[in-house]
Amino acid sequence: MFIAPINTDVLLSEAERENLYLKLIEQINKDFNSANEPVDFPMSTSPEELKVQLHEKIFRLIQYKFAEYLNLLYIMDVSEAEIKKLDGSDLVVLSENVAFLILKREWQKVWFRNKF
Repeated sequence: MFIAPINTDVLLSEAERENLYLKLIEQINKDFNSANEPVDFPMSTSPEELKVQLHEKIFRLIQYKFAEYLNLLYIMDVSEAEIKKLDGSDLVVLSENVAFLILKREWQKVWFRNKF
């Protein structure tokens, strides 16, 4: 049964423990490219680097390319209800929370594909 991780660090360590971290990177790259917001996280990207770079990318999208940001969330199928629950008063905190929601959704896709 899939149990959603409580934060980014737990999620990334779980992905590594289950030997699915590289699949997670592939899924993130694929979905960003599908949304015409290309990223190319190398397979050598450490979990900490991924966390920071994803946060920075989301921050820039929210700040400078909001329509593309919304399209990315739609393409990735991030829960609209969860996005609406977030406090948008601090852009840095918001982008960090959105990055976690994206990672959580991408992890869910990878985990299910691996298990079933």
